[in-house]
Amino acid sequence: MPKPARSIAEREIIAQQVFNEMRKGLSAYKACLKVGVPQGTFNGWLNEDAALAEDYARAREELHEFIAAEIIAIADAPVPSNEKGGVDPGAIQKQRLQVDARKWLLSKLAPKKWGDKIEVSGDSENPLKIERIERVVVGEVIEQRAISKKVEDDA
Repeated sequence: MPKPARSIAEREIIAQQVFNEMRKGLSAYKACLKVGVPQGTFNGWLNEDAALAEDYARAREELHEFIAAEIIAIADAPVPSNEKGGVDPGAIQKQRLQVDARKWLLSKLAPKKWGDKIEVSGDSENPLKIERIERVVVGEVIEQRAISKKVEDDA
């Protein structure tokens, strides 16, 4: 038996619960699981309601900020000692992996804000100039040289 359709008020309450979980660091998928709404249903609500979609966008931005704060916390956390009292290299590697995984995720979720900027440009005093664009096809060049050499040898 299918579940009855939810009212607009119920959707709003459930959606706000999902957004609150996202603000605490859960992905939309995990937040939907925790709240008990299928993500497909939740996505449908976002498609139907522009105000919910805007709230979702803000919650995603806050999730990204949460992940960025996590990166700093992990990087700043003291490294546990090993049984001999020295620095545990395995713990250092684990922290590095945790930081790198989160940095990678942020760069994919919000590349304009958290991704690597790849831009080739000059400045106002020294702008980049394209002086010449040349297409060279190696096979044709070699063949042309061979023909030229044969013509020279025959002459």
